[in-house]
Amino acid sequence: MNGVLQNKKILLAVTGSIAAYKSALLARMLQRHGAEVRIVMTPSAASFVTPLTFSTLTDHPVSVHMMEGDQWNNHVELGLWADLLLIAPLTANTMAKMASGLADNMVGAVYLSAKCPVFVAPAMDLDMWKHPATQRNLVQLQRDGVTYIPVEHGLLASGLSGDGRMAEPQHIVDFLIRHFSEEPALIGKKILLTAGPTKEPIDPVRFLSNHSTGTMGKALAHALLQKGAEVHLVLGPVCDRTAIAPQINTYPVSTAQEMFEQATFLFPSMDAAIMAAAVADYTPARYSDAKIKKAGDDLQLPLQRTKDIAAALGKAKKKGQYLVGFALETEEEEKNARTKLHKKNMDLIVLNSLREEGAGFGTSTNKVTLLYPDGTQKNIPLKSKREIAVDIVDALLALTDWGTAE
Repeated sequence: MNGVLQNKKILLAVTGSIAAYKSALLARMLQRHGAEVRIVMTPSAASFVTPLTFSTLTDHPVSVHMMEGDQWNNHVELGLWADLLLIAPLTANTMAKMASGLADNMVGAVYLSAKCPVFVAPAMDLDMWKHPATQRNLVQLQRDGVTYIPVEHGLLASGLSGDGRMAEPQHIVDFLIRHFSEEPALIGKKILLTAGPTKEPIDPVRFLSNHSTGTMGKALAHALLQKGAEVHLVLGPVCDRTAIAPQINTYPVSTAQEMFEQATFLFPSMDAAIMAAAVADYTPARYSDAKIKKAGDDLQLPLQRTKDIAAALGKAKKKGQYLVGFALETEEEEKNARTKLHKKNMDLIVLNSLREEGAGFGTSTNKVTLLYPDGTQKNIPLKSKREIAVDIVDALLALTDWGTAE
């Protein structure tokens, strides 16, 4: 199998996780795409998959220790040899060492010596992944120029289910293929992206909001970044803002009004905008400076409409700008989404349905339909939100004359 990985020199570093068994398959898949693969391992990784397995697969010796008998393993030479260093799986322990610049084994020494791009695919249990120290270390690696291949959601070795699984080997290969492809099509393009919910305060304690976690929006931000765009993310109050790449310009907001002001301020200088936020349609007409106390059986809460961000951008859109929206519907999905598409002068709308299992809020997957002004549509089956994000960015590219979508 020939392609963009043909003759690429990939140094695969394996650390001590149960997910190390996937690395054997990953090495084989990279070879099938024409890459030359060599392996370095931490001593603990050798407890999960033997160096003999990897040396047999790659037909190259495997480096585990800085010294093998009286022979020194030249980590500098390996770092200079590679076109790309891929650490998969990356444990919390090795992540912490990398973030601190420690080099007490071959993987750490190679990392500090590498002159090539470095990609990491973390793998760990749910609580370890979500721990503030882990997220802080991940942000530090990204600031140091390391590219993060997102973890996936699913069954973990502990028996828990959640985020922390190493990306599947095929997804990692796809990620590397995109990296080695021709110049990213969005180089030089500025993209506005809204994501997450808004919170509309009632009093100092309570607010109106929705179930959006911002997962789809954050996936879009990284997909745009991967294509070379200058990303401007207007992000509502989500729980986890730590795993956003530092190269993404992030503007934290809370209310619909704040999101409106930030988005309309940025849009005139943008080439396109993707409206992925779940913005409140209504906000309390009056804010109480003091906590509202219980009084009687009912509470009357007058609401007023918030400003429609997508409509405002659609009205302000100039020739050469593009606007992509989202519609989350529970009934007459396509009819309501098409009405929104035309009314707000969008070039494309992404339809979600809460009736579809595995789609909507609070999931790691999504299933969407892309609707166009000319009446055509494209159905995208259930995939991870990371994959859906790539499909949406490719659909945006297909609307433009900026380049050919991959």
